[in-house]
Amino acid sequence: MTKYIYQYDQWPDFTWDERQINSTLGKVRHLQGKIFGQMDNIGFTLKEEAILSNLTIDVLKSSEIEGENLNYDQVRSSIARRLGVNFAGMVPSERDVDGVVEMILDATQNFKKPLTEERIFSWHASLFPTGWSGMHRIEVGRYRKEEMQIVSGAMGREKVHFQAPSPEVVKSEMDVFLKWFEEDNSLDAVLKSAIAHFWFIIIHPFDDGNGRVARAISDLLLARSEESAQRFYSLSSQILIERKVYYEVLQNVQNNSGDITEWLDWFLNCLFRALKSTEETITRTLGKAGFWEKHKETELNSRQRLMLNKLLDGFTGKLKTSKWAKITKCSVDTALRDIKDLMNKGILKQEESGGRSTNYEMIEV
Repeated sequence: MTKYIYQYDQWPDFTWDERQINSTLGKVRHLQGKIFGQMDNIGFTLKEEAILSNLTIDVLKSSEIEGENLNYDQVRSSIARRLGVNFAGMVPSERDVDGVVEMILDATQNFKKPLTEERIFSWHASLFPTGWSGMHRIEVGRYRKEEMQIVSGAMGREKVHFQAPSPEVVKSEMDVFLKWFEEDNSLDAVLKSAIAHFWFIIIHPFDDGNGRVARAISDLLLARSEESAQRFYSLSSQILIERKVYYEVLQNVQNNSGDITEWLDWFLNCLFRALKSTEETITRTLGKAGFWEKHKETELNSRQRLMLNKLLDGFTGKLKTSKWAKITKCSVDTALRDIKDLMNKGILKQEESGGRSTNYEMIEV
């Protein structure tokens, strides 16, 4: 019979290989500091846009991990309204969208507030405003009263991946978790974020929504680790990319006696990759802002501005005259004149690779 991590006597005294974990944790901490330093060089409008975009992505991707696709424009508009940001094209948002947004914003914007049972219940209630999850009525804003299994496979051939602690002990398990969450300050907050995510998933205190609440808990601790409500990266977005491994590692570690090194190592590396992706985006944004600052007096037509913005945003493929003409909806002769003009202004050059057709690239980014 399978024995789960919470059934061992040492639960929940987790252990891990400090040497292995501290090395990755150091890389994450360094990159966090670097990104916040880079963001200080970005103007207010760009910073506001970066925060709005990242929070939007975080809400969308956390729901997508659970197979739920929310509307991008509704999510972005809901976040903007709550942050007091105005932009063109804002749309009304539905209750289920507003609920997920409220949870993520409460976790990240109010990161200094203690995490209590009441607060977690309010998050859960905001996720399920109708009291239903799909076709099923669920317990909302309170701990589950039924046994909980994670199952896959067709009816009659189900495979049980995990049996959560019985409903009778959920309240006492969560009391221990919440006490540790607020009172144990011996751990680095990033490391604590990884442990809290795993611990909460193991308890699985709700009928549904456990994954989304776990990721909100992680986001709260990451905000504490940076002492900032400004969100410049999305952990949920990276978890979605690595979803298969996410579940595999959870399954591996939930069956051992208390060593969570494999989970911590994966979580921290996943976070590092999320930060790395953001660093590349910020570098591109800074390059773009610097380019337009340098060329604010340069005479450019609308086609040239459109194509230069595409190149600065990371245009994929080769830039040829025919592609320029197609994207800007002009003749090939006009496209060539646009390109030659930019070459004369020291903005574009011919690629050195040669070949049968001429390709162009930016001189500076």
